[in-house]
Amino acid sequence: MANSKEGFKLSKLASHHLFLPILALVLMMVINFILSPSFFSITINNGVLYGSLIDVMNRASELIILAIGMTLVTAASGGQDISVGAIMAVTAAVVTQILSGGEVSVSQYQNSIVLALTAGLLAGMLCGAFNGFLVAKMKIQPMVATLILYTAGRGIAQLITHGQITYIRVDAYKIPGNYISGIPIPTPIIISTVVAVIAFVILKKTALGLFIAGVGMNSSAARLVGLNESRIKMIVFVINGFLAGIAGFIASSRIYSADANNIGLNIEMDAILAVALGGNLLSGGKFSLMGSIIGAYTIQALTTTLYSLNVSADRLPVYKAIVVLVIVIAQSETVQKTVKELLASRKKLIKVQGEV
Repeated sequence: MANSKEGFKLSKLASHHLFLPILALVLMMVINFILSPSFFSITINNGVLYGSLIDVMNRASELIILAIGMTLVTAASGGQDISVGAIMAVTAAVVTQILSGGEVSVSQYQNSIVLALTAGLLAGMLCGAFNGFLVAKMKIQPMVATLILYTAGRGIAQLITHGQITYIRVDAYKIPGNYISGIPIPTPIIISTVVAVIAFVILKKTALGLFIAGVGMNSSAARLVGLNESRIKMIVFVINGFLAGIAGFIASSRIYSADANNIGLNIEMDAILAVALGGNLLSGGKFSLMGSIIGAYTIQALTTTLYSLNVSADRLPVYKAIVVLVIVIAQSETVQKTVKELLASRKKLIKVQGEV
């Protein structure tokens, strides 16, 4: 009888939507600990936290912000936005160009940081609105629609910066991508945490989350109950562009410059993978922001693991693509049907053992 109860509890635990994401994260952490026993070691040097675990959390910050936006886009449209990396580059280009006044390198702001950041985020939202128009109004499949900015976005960033890498050598500009004096936690971790909390509050206190899930699960039914499908999709793409803009600003601050060719390069795959690892269906519908955030940390831990195994940066996308393939196959109807049948058989066996 005790075995049947334990089996039921394990089955219930395994069925929780965050079980697999957490399991994957724990597995990555264990592997990193095996490869580097000092992985969980955290020290404070000059009032700043250091350690491999802190580095994973720090480097995952932009990805977490992007994963939140990608989750909403995936849930509402049943597709993915592959232009987020390019939008990051556009935002960084706009911000640095305004701050530098068109110069290649400056040691003091030529214009207000508030003006520059506002313009950069508006540029990100404009890019999101463009993608949203193509998806919501023109009914183009999301990945195809966002392919336009994926291809042209970095070229637009190059036009903004006149093909140069613009440097902002101002200490204040380096703070969002590094540290605030007197605070040991890296600023990107703080920013990503604030963004996540705001997203959770908005989705919990308003009906936006339900609207997004409703449109993603069944757009026809959503229209019948009065939901404006096009408006909701437009909103999530604009939000996604805004969040990509924040990520682009952080990435630019890390290197105190705007490098249109490298900022956000290939990060769209990591964002999609984070959403998938978080247990979210790539076909849309119900979603879990917490799952996507856990997935983002898992991806960064995976990247750290691959670097520990001396895998070169140009080969990382290959291994990540394999992970995406495995996840997509696992989410297929055939595999899910097989798993459900196996679970049903196990429950019957547990029930029979309990009766005996």
